[in-house]
Amino acid sequence: MPDPSTKPYLMRAIYDWCVDSGYTPYLTVTVDSFTRVPMEYVKDGQIVLNIGPVAVERFKIGNELIEFSARFNGAGREISIPLGAVSAIYARENGQGLSFELTAADATASAQIAEPDDSDETRPGPPRPPGKPSLRRVK
Repeated sequence: MPDPSTKPYLMRAIYDWCVDSGYTPYLTVTVDSFTRVPMEYVKDGQIVLNIGPVAVERFKIGNELIEFSARFNGAGREISIPLGAVSAIYARENGQGLSFELTAADATASAQIAEPDDSDETRPGPPRPPGKPSLRRVK
């Protein structure tokens, strides 16, 4: 049996250090078919997420997945990220943290963790109209 990965332990340590120091922990995630994040915020196959205690609820870094709920543009979303998809965890204020090299073994581990769900609520909705948002008073 192979040794367990040190990645979840290192990630929990950096997260705790950020929170204890008053910094905002951020994750950089390489998105694949097993990553449940709001796809409308993915750029170039990656998404950067604020995982600070003020920004998320029910946050858990497990040995296989990172899970939490967060609000994106006012809508609550359930987020599930295989640890193999995380490429960095760092403090927003000073950039200190850890980056991880993504390997084929990480991709294989991600594939074994979760199966894609057809009822995935992270699919983008209808496109937004261009221009500045406005409010109108209705009597």
